[in-house]
Amino acid sequence: MDDGKVPTEANGGRVGAEGGRARSEAESALRELQAGSRIWGGAVLGERGELLAATGANEVWAEGAQSLMAAADAVGQVAVAHAHVATDEGEVYAVRGSTRTIVVVAPRFQLASLMLADMRASLRQLEKESE
Repeated sequence: MDDGKVPTEANGGRVGAEGGRARSEAESALRELQAGSRIWGGAVLGERGELLAATGANEVWAEGAQSLMAAADAVGQVAVAHAHVATDEGEVYAVRGSTRTIVVVAPRFQLASLMLADMRASLRQLEKESE
């Protein structure tokens, strides 16, 4: 889907393989981020790196999000809690919790501290709901 909306069964979107409650909670977290922050798209990964929800092509989001986190981890040789990459075209933010990871792409010049705070709040809620 290229409209930037979180895919759901109602709008014909494709979602990750892990079904039910985890998928629904991940979709809700992305919708909340889209409503509260200016993001172009995003994805939620599960504890094992599996894609739970994405705003576009699952294969692209899964590979991109997993690669980003692996590269960030490799730099410090330890699992990172968050990452922020800025380019001339946009910015990528990632926040990892104990059981979920959220990755979003946003336009340039977002206030990084606010974006990361919004993402952490969504992540805390998502992990609380998954308990």
